[in-house]
Amino acid sequence: MCDTMVARPAASANGGLVFAKNSDREANEAQVLACNPAAAHVAGESVRCTYIEIPQVPATHAVFLSRPYWMWGAEMGANDKGLVIGNEAIFAKVKPQKDAALIGMDLMRLALERAAHVDEAVAVIAGLLAEFGQGGNCGHTSRFEYHNGFLMADAAGNALVMETIGRDWVVERVETVRSISNTFTISTRIDGESKGLRRAAEALGWHAGKVPLDVSEVFADRTRSRFATGAERWCRTTALLEPKTGQIDAATMMAILRDHGPRAARDKAWRPDGLLGGSVCAHASFGPVRRFGQTTGSWITEMRHGRAVHWVTGTASPDTGIFKPVFFGPGWEDKALPTFGPAPTGRFDGSTLWWRHERLHRAVLADYAQRLAVYQAERDALEEKFQYAVERLLADGADRVTADKLQRECWAEAEKAEDRWLSKVTAVPPRRGAGGSAFYRMHWARLNREAAFPAG
Repeated sequence: MCDTMVARPAASANGGLVFAKNSDREANEAQVLACNPAAAHVAGESVRCTYIEIPQVPATHAVFLSRPYWMWGAEMGANDKGLVIGNEAIFAKVKPQKDAALIGMDLMRLALERAAHVDEAVAVIAGLLAEFGQGGNCGHTSRFEYHNGFLMADAAGNALVMETIGRDWVVERVETVRSISNTFTISTRIDGESKGLRRAAEALGWHAGKVPLDVSEVFADRTRSRFATGAERWCRTTALLEPKTGQIDAATMMAILRDHGPRAARDKAWRPDGLLGGSVCAHASFGPVRRFGQTTGSWITEMRHGRAVHWVTGTASPDTGIFKPVFFGPGWEDKALPTFGPAPTGRFDGSTLWWRHERLHRAVLADYAQRLAVYQAERDALEEKFQYAVERLLADGADRVTADKLQRECWAEAEKAEDRWLSKVTAVPPRRGAGGSAFYRMHWARLNREAAFPAG
């Protein structure tokens, strides 16, 4: 379960485009940050995706991805042309295909590798759907099939939403700000569609010529969407974005990705074991669909003055973590691709970025309000320091050497800060009952056992 949002240049604070996503998956489903170079491919070559092999194209773009460790596809990513995409699980009255095909994360990565802008990305995904379809298990430890929605934006400042039902699809262009979640968000405004979309709608009872096609009304499975709280979170992100129109920047998106909903905004003692409802930042607990999910990676992209800057956590739970800058894509063509250390798996490995942060994240959960307060102000100040340094770098028109140096310094400082915060947090004894309900504690104890997470 995820949330993705965008502000086009007219809606941003600095005339650039701002894109953001929280990827919410299973709590031990570590994500990999990876950069793959552009490549030329020989005729007859194929590419192995998560489940199936398909023909390769003559050339692929360089890509920067955040992906679950076990799959080929990605949850969010960008390419060297400035195209950025995030996907969402969406639930339709038409059952998703269980047999192996391309999953939504594969479609997203293939679009990034093969397209330079949003219209090309739509064409790539549409072509792949027509030829190979979408289907197969998208779950980590349990089966989970779904259709997919995509929010994509490009270096020219264009953005659009693409929502799919099997091999069919529909597109809506973004005017100012837009978000998507785990529900159909396209209604009657349709800027592009597959040839079979209206036939699929008629099969579900829509009568052409009587009423305009309302995609959400005709196709959405309201029951599954309700369990996923997709509509509630879509309303929440929209309510947070729209009043900020004309003022949106990376810091705005950081705050939204850390949002726990209106109740948490009113209650400083809020803790993550209750009902999440409209929480954009997900915390895993026992229960169906949304409560099972955990934000396992967070991503922001800013594109302005011909340059792209990405802000990523590379870790779970952005409210307990810190965003760091990555310079990749337009404006950094001659810069070496960044590296992020060893790739994690589903079991604890202290040599990996993702699992190192889990020591801090899971320690905070023992007394969320009190332990997060130990370092939250310091974390926010450090992020502001990083943002100021990046603003200076962009204003100075810095070269790749300076950008590389700043990126390394920010990541190293963040790593040291997290070590320091972990010591501070564990020095604060958790208050009685502050670790959540018995069911919540049992759920996390089981997750820790499954991941061989170290005690204490």
